[in-house]
Amino acid sequence: MNNRKQRFSFCIILFMMAILGIGFAANTARAAASVEKWGRLSVKGANIVNQKGKKIQLKGVSTHGIAWFPQYVNQSCFKSFKKMGVNTIRIAFYSDPASGYTTELYGKIEEGVKHATDLGMYVILDWHILNDGNPKIHQKEALKFFTRFAKKYRKQKNILYEICNEPNGDVTWERDIRPYANKVINRIRKYDKKNIIIVGTPTWSQDVDVVAEKPLKQKNIAYSLHFYAATHQDWNQDKFRQAYRRGLPMLVTEFNICDASGNGRMDKGSADKWMKLLRKYKIGHVAWNISNKNETSALIKPNCKKTGGFSKGNLSPSGKWIAKWWKK
Repeated sequence: MNNRKQRFSFCIILFMMAILGIGFAANTARAAASVEKWGRLSVKGANIVNQKGKKIQLKGVSTHGIAWFPQYVNQSCFKSFKKMGVNTIRIAFYSDPASGYTTELYGKIEEGVKHATDLGMYVILDWHILNDGNPKIHQKEALKFFTRFAKKYRKQKNILYEICNEPNGDVTWERDIRPYANKVINRIRKYDKKNIIIVGTPTWSQDVDVVAEKPLKQKNIAYSLHFYAATHQDWNQDKFRQAYRRGLPMLVTEFNICDASGNGRMDKGSADKWMKLLRKYKIGHVAWNISNKNETSALIKPNCKKTGGFSKGNLSPSGKWIAKWWKK
């Protein structure tokens, strides 16, 4: 009798372990949907959709400029963010030589793509215009950059191309960004016919309402919307709503809960409004930035010397706040 009870108890334990194992696997899948699950992404209406045409929401983190913080481009780093609920890595490659542009960093980009791909994550290749302002300034270099990587990654399903991070200064959609975008898109499409291309919008990628009046005609194009919650508040959310109503597909390829300098105070109230808005409309968002730089927008604590294997305890206050939304 006792032996039968023991065998029965042992079977129950094995059964519960199997159930828990299945539950754990399911929770892991929910934490960060992988490329295997969603497949190649495309644009449908005002949203990004998976291979089955269902609206999805990318949740990502961006590196800082890889010329300054190359140490975070490693598999352990990316894996730790995936465990927190991230499904997308944005690799920020500054387009201005004064900000670190050099073709010697191409190998670091390829390293980052490999790590993210091995982890089943999406990758945004970010041509990070900032101080150079007008995308036409380094257009020749941009064409060479995207020729190289469109040739190399055209068969991969997890690649997105961001062709001009934040156009700014005396730059307009019609005169500057649109003609630049058409040239770069045509170059990418020569090799990669399918993967999504993301186009920056005027005024540091805020004026999506302007672009919505006359968007590009090509397929599988999305547009950048950036916000820093302490600076970009209700007025910028109104721009988003106007653009969405007009059918403009958008992706927030950069945001944080501080001010536009990447530093200063955290505005959790404004940030909460933004995140609820993005969740409502299924718009993806990528947090700036993976580094331990002593500024508010850095996701890692300044005193953290690790370059991978991060836990939530290693995150900065802004990083911890944003991480809560990766699981929602």
